Amino acid sequence: MKDLFNKKCKPCEGGVVPFDVSEIHRYQKKVDGWSIVKNSNDIYYLEKNFKFKDFKTSQEFVNHVGNIAEQEGHHPDIYFGWGYAKINITTHAIEGLCENDFILAAKIDKITNV
Repeated sequence: MKDLFNKKCKPCEGGVVPFDVSEIHRYQKKVDGWSIVKNSNDIYYLEKNFKFKDFKTSQEFVNHVGNIAEQEGHHPDIYFGWGYAKINITTHAIEGLCENDFILAAKIDKITNV
């Protein structure tokens, strides 16, 4: 995970081939507890659920994730409420996963492991 955390997301406007399943699983080993999910359009994304003691803590976490996303120029889908947050990450421009997604996941993990 450390090597991914130290990398920076590279802008992706498309034209990049998304990772195949073997590459996805190789990178999945580098992040902590992220599930690989395929949606109804056969697009892979990373998903992770987080638990917190109350709404305020969930909101603070989500705000921190938002700051990281802005710094990286890579924006996840975020769902949150009282005591929980769920993060989904994919690269919409390529309709799949690439290294950027795992870099963002590693950076999100870092704020929960501090």
